[in-house]
Amino acid sequence: MSECRESSATIAVPAAHAVSRDLQHTITRPARYRKLGAATVAALMLTACATRPPATAFDRPVTHALPAATATPLSTALAPLEAAHPDESAVRLLPRGTDALQARIALARAATKTLDMQYYIAEEDNTGKLLLGAALYAADRGVRVRMLVDDLNFKDIDQIMAALDSHDNIEIRVFNPFGSAQQSFARRTQNLFTQIGHFTRRMHNKSMIADNQIAIVGGRNLGDEYFSASPTLQFRDLDVFTAGPVAQRISASFDDYWNSTLAYPLRALNKQKFDPSDLDKTRDDLRTHWRTQADPLNAKPLNATPIAQQIARGEMGLVWARTEFEVDSPSKIEHPSDDYKSPPMERLGELIKEAHSEFLILSPYFVPHDAGVKALGALTQRGVRVAVLTNSLSATDAVAVQAGYAPYRVPLLRNHVELYEFKATQGEGEAKPTAGLFGSQSRASLHAKAYVIDRSILVIGSMNLDPRSALLNTELALVIHSKPIADEAAQLFQRGVRPAASYRVELASPDELARLKSTGSPLSPLIWTTEEHDGTVTYNFDPQAGLYRNAMTGLFTLLPIDEQL
Repeated sequence: MSECRESSATIAVPAAHAVSRDLQHTITRPARYRKLGAATVAALMLTACATRPPATAFDRPVTHALPAATATPLSTALAPLEAAHPDESAVRLLPRGTDALQARIALARAATKTLDMQYYIAEEDNTGKLLLGAALYAADRGVRVRMLVDDLNFKDIDQIMAALDSHDNIEIRVFNPFGSAQQSFARRTQNLFTQIGHFTRRMHNKSMIADNQIAIVGGRNLGDEYFSASPTLQFRDLDVFTAGPVAQRISASFDDYWNSTLAYPLRALNKQKFDPSDLDKTRDDLRTHWRTQADPLNAKPLNATPIAQQIARGEMGLVWARTEFEVDSPSKIEHPSDDYKSPPMERLGELIKEAHSEFLILSPYFVPHDAGVKALGALTQRGVRVAVLTNSLSATDAVAVQAGYAPYRVPLLRNHVELYEFKATQGEGEAKPTAGLFGSQSRASLHAKAYVIDRSILVIGSMNLDPRSALLNTELALVIHSKPIADEAAQLFQRGVRPAASYRVELASPDELARLKSTGSPLSPLIWTTEEHDGTVTYNFDPQAGLYRNAMTGLFTLLPIDEQL
């Protein structure tokens, strides 16, 4: 269909918001639209055939990361360590949700010049308010704060981010906005289905950088579920705290996205008006929230001593190692091309081919397709152990993705790939949700994206092993060449595949098939084995998933959505 030209440079921010907290499969999961207040309405609606003006059409200055040579407390603390470890960067894994929250707040407090944040999801919930408060306090100290959020899960009418955007030292941009707040639900739905190629391409990157010296990257978005702070759902995730030269490469990537033609200033999208009293009220509210919630959410301990001092004293538990940073270009979304090759996925593929003994996969959304089955089978044929930990049907927040993964279980097992599926209810831990990557009584869903090769290389970031990460979303990955770090990640994997935490999926034996047939039970080529209160238990269907999830899985297997998985 031909495209109509946009008659004005003003567009309205979209209201689309995914049900899932990390919606990476936009067409495959139900989406609802957030209600927007009248003050949010922009001057011109997008129609199904309209094109947007580029972000450069708005008042939007081009800015860049702080020069690496700029003197700051962080650079001063890191300088002698960098000199002692040439061509290396410092890394530390953050497997616990509380540690990941503390590290981000400490990073905001450590910034003296610049603070950059790039996220697929940024919620204004309990932990979100703590982090936004830390960013506001940094801006009040004179720190330049830049925040880039993907539009699909962006909620522009909340008072906090919109009010913070009125601060002289804070700018918030929205990546790849779509649709219009003014349009009817029917028109927005029409936009979805008539421009699906545009809508399903999302910025999935996740990073936070202070003074171009220290960064946190990994699988976590900003929201209670990622920081062991939700009473109902715990995303089991993994981040890495990194410092040194690699931070500059992460900053350069942030600049590419920040200055791209798809990064729209929130001031141009959000028509709410704020005066200084509104910002003052927001500041007071965030201070009150900190006083009442910082201790219950365990947000304080890492802040007892500034990060710069901890680094200088050798108290951060940092490991120095050779690192690589691979990231998609924003052109993957700006100018889609069938010829585009994803650097993070390409580099992982190269490293996999060099594996000698073991390849461990942590991927909550795992859709290998025939090519992936063939590649993993080639590894096992030459004696490499390949083991996969992904979500079970009961634990996943993306039933459609499970439908995309399920047909490949039998081929993978026939190729001697080990399969483990994470359980929604873990068998141990404290009642209070303060657990680490594995182990808690809260409802759990795997969200970490990490790949361990020969227990000497760890690849960690935002990238799942699925076609969506390779072809549609933009992703980032940090490659860490360190036996201690890789071994730590491998131990986390081993903890995750224990019978109390996961189901072991295997091919049903002839005897088991004969038993099912004799009892009149449905024949299944698979069995799931786990440990429960009564001991070892074996299932011949997706355990604890319920009728609805099983029915939806069956429905999605019939739909032509394979490319979106």
